[in-house]
Amino acid sequence: MKTFTAAMMTGGLVLTLAACSEAESAAVAPVATLASTTVRPLDGTGDAPFDTERQLQAPPGWTVSVWSRVPGARLLAWTPDNRLLVSRPKSGDVIALTPGPADTPPAQQTLVSGLNQPHGLAFSGDTLYVAESNQVNRFTYRAGALSDRQVVVGGLPDAKSPELGGAYAHALKSVAVGADGTLYVSVGSAGNISAEDRDATPERASILRITPGGRPETFARGVRNGTGLAIDPDGAVWTAVNHRDNTGFPWDSDYDGDGTSDQGEVIQDYVNDHPFEQLARLTPGRDLGWPYCNPDPDADPGSAASPLNYTNRPFVRDIQTNPEGTKLDCAALPPTEQGLGAHSAPLGLQFSEDLPGGYGPGALVGVHGSWNRKPPRPPEVSFFPWRNGTLAPQQTLLTGFQSADGSRWGRPVMAVQGPDGALYVSDDAAGAVYRVVPA
Repeated sequence: MKTFTAAMMTGGLVLTLAACSEAESAAVAPVATLASTTVRPLDGTGDAPFDTERQLQAPPGWTVSVWSRVPGARLLAWTPDNRLLVSRPKSGDVIALTPGPADTPPAQQTLVSGLNQPHGLAFSGDTLYVAESNQVNRFTYRAGALSDRQVVVGGLPDAKSPELGGAYAHALKSVAVGADGTLYVSVGSAGNISAEDRDATPERASILRITPGGRPETFARGVRNGTGLAIDPDGAVWTAVNHRDNTGFPWDSDYDGDGTSDQGEVIQDYVNDHPFEQLARLTPGRDLGWPYCNPDPDADPGSAASPLNYTNRPFVRDIQTNPEGTKLDCAALPPTEQGLGAHSAPLGLQFSEDLPGGYGPGALVGVHGSWNRKPPRPPEVSFFPWRNGTLAPQQTLLTGFQSADGSRWGRPVMAVQGPDGALYVSDDAAGAVYRVVPA
């Protein structure tokens, strides 16, 4: 058996789901009525798209400024000495932003360059982990400089892997590190429904685990593209997943009302909301189903009028890849704890200890927005309250990046809370980092 899978795929899987009473479910942060706020460029940050006044929707009294211009800004991490790191896969570098006086842009410097699509960033004390597309590096960080580079995980698949021949849709890797020093790495799928990923070495469409001094092992599988990767307040690992496109209608029923069964048909109205994007707590050996099982948001399966629900939802078999249910028993998979609308494209995931404005602890998610939904799902920054040891449903914190015609001037990637209590949001479309100050 493969080194990457043997240690973690034995012994089955155990998952305890938090059961919330109605009173507990109600004890989440109130959903604020959002108000319009003008995005304010700081000195030197007003080039396009901010040469035109931009409006966003945020909780009342919250302000948004263009804090820094960083073309291609992706994932974020705060250093021990309060500098904000920004990964830039297309540029092959990591930028450090050092805050200055109030209402002034931060000083900007290149922390490290010459990397292969650097994406995920994670700190453990003064150790910085940087995930390239083909490996994970460990550096010692001190006073705005890196030293002692070591490759802690090598041979990860990317477009240069011989067996893929340049065909790799999700090469960017994310990384998280637990309190015990265990490292977790997301390895995306090669394509939309590339089932061979489940048998690859190392396994793709998975989350790998590397214990201190250990070798990579498959921790969770069936994770199509778990770009969001973070550790919750109890030490568990969560992932936010970009799920598959153009799934067929799974039920032997008439979805479009023409009097015939639509089973197996790719129907745009169905694709618009299926399958939803998973936000899942991972346990050793957990399987998130892809590409054989899809998380189902329908309270009334098979009905075009079904209300949608994203909390503790079960799986249904994928009619195109698992029509008889023989590839994977979807009913045996534990329900997905939480989720977002289909084709939301969640990217950065970060837990916040205490978000101001009465929100409290929870998870911040950068929602990049869809490319294949009609109409497109808009980008936003989302918040999932942390209650009773799990995540409550999605709330919108920041939106307005998309116009009525579906065009966009910005696309958030990640939001993190800074040492000053403000939120810092990367935007790879606008090439910016915003500072969002709660009232």
